[in-house]
Amino acid sequence: MPTLRWLTRDDDVRAAEKVPYRLLEEVPELGYGDRDAGNMLIQGDNLEALKALLPYYAGQVKCIYIDPPYNTGAAFEHYDDNLEHAQWLALVWPRLELLRELLAEDGSIWVSLDDAQAHYFKVIGDEIFGRKNFILDIAWQKRDGPPNDRKIGMVHEHILVWAKHRDGDSKQTVAEKAFNLQPRSEKANSQYDTFKEPDGPDPRGAFRKVDSTTNAKGGRNVDSLVYPLKNRFTGEEVYPRTGRNWAHNREEMERLNADKRLYWGVKGTAGTPMKKLFITEAKQGMTSPSVWSGLALNQHASSEMEKIFGQKAAFETPKPEGLLERILTIASNPDDLVLDSFLGSGTTAAVAHKMGRNYIGIEMGAHAETHCRSRLKQVVEGEQHGASISQDWKGGGGFRFYRLGPPVFDEDGSIQSDIRFPVLAAHIWFAETGSPWTEPKSLTPFLGHNEGLGYALLYNGILGDKSVSGGNVLTRKTLATIRAAQGDFKGQMTVYGERTALSEATLTTEKIEFKQTPYDVRARK
Repeated sequence: MPTLRWLTRDDDVRAAEKVPYRLLEEVPELGYGDRDAGNMLIQGDNLEALKALLPYYAGQVKCIYIDPPYNTGAAFEHYDDNLEHAQWLALVWPRLELLRELLAEDGSIWVSLDDAQAHYFKVIGDEIFGRKNFILDIAWQKRDGPPNDRKIGMVHEHILVWAKHRDGDSKQTVAEKAFNLQPRSEKANSQYDTFKEPDGPDPRGAFRKVDSTTNAKGGRNVDSLVYPLKNRFTGEEVYPRTGRNWAHNREEMERLNADKRLYWGVKGTAGTPMKKLFITEAKQGMTSPSVWSGLALNQHASSEMEKIFGQKAAFETPKPEGLLERILTIASNPDDLVLDSFLGSGTTAAVAHKMGRNYIGIEMGAHAETHCRSRLKQVVEGEQHGASISQDWKGGGGFRFYRLGPPVFDEDGSIQSDIRFPVLAAHIWFAETGSPWTEPKSLTPFLGHNEGLGYALLYNGILGDKSVSGGNVLTRKTLATIRAAQGDFKGQMTVYGERTALSEATLTTEKIEFKQTPYDVRARK
């Protein structure tokens, strides 16, 4: 597979490994509404924020939408074409790696770009997600006419879509199999009608007339599909028109005729009947085309920004809510987790909120608070812009606001001394299993088991000792506490603690691998 080379590639492809795991510190006064609704707004560098989310959300995100900087020449202070492309690719690569880890097995990522970088992005996206997992390039019409300063004017942007996984040689990725159809349009439904027939309207309801024959030209003639069919009204035997076959074998066509599923015209004298496709039998949704026109334009986004913020907000490429509504309709369901790590004006989070999805939004600048939080606050209060009408949004829900805190690990990769038990537990679990840890309502030293292996942590007073450093030694007593918490699990176990008082022979008998904190605790690369 082709790879893309740029000035700093060798360093950039390893950049995610060097990013520290940081704490996410809630700012309660900046949350709003129901803070337990499962929604997060994070202020801080999105690379560090994505790394901080891994121990808790790896493999959990159903739909990722990002609208990264378009690299138009204004994205960086000092513009140099070669350097700028390198800087832009250096920004994108490690973030994509972390986003892929956060994506669910049946999840998908949707990326908005214009021609400045879309084709470069396609190459590195194929490297990271796998070329076989690329789904399609959607052309979204962003304006209703070309700009007057060009002889050929750009009116569309790209939305590149990848899945995380494909099963073998399946024609569809796992994500595509989980995609939803678009709601049926009025235009599609208008093709169905109650047609007159000699014996009255069909009691099964409205139907659409479809051809009962197929093309027999160009070597496609099938002798067995040319036979007489009796008109149930006139008794006349009819054949397919010249150059046509019946669409089905004789037995099936006669079954359709007997079941009154062939339409012989208002008077029942049609030379060739049409098949009836009842609206109740039609696919209860519509396939989305790869060209999205007449959906929502950038001017709609600008209008939405003005209504929400009282003025035209200074965002380079705000997206209309209608665009995100379509993406989330296809790629997610209520209660699924949606993530946008370039949140910008907050559109993805706002639409996800109105559609009953859980979301994580990350924005670096001060407008994470001044714009994103303000917008989501209005959503909770029931604002009536954008997708609110189509979603019948009345308000409700809420979100928590976070900022990035200190690193979990020091420069040597060992844990910081003031890290709380749940934080270290999540990182140990993720380092050992590669999956997120769900904090239980009641904490115990036994963290859980995964693929036949158990994990336990003696740390920070988890056993209820008066000292936070007490009870961190693996002894017969602390082991009994772990055993009591592990329930029915009987397999091999890894125990992290300050030290062990048990002999090697005892550890072997008990099927325990002991790892010492802080020395054996390392951040997962």
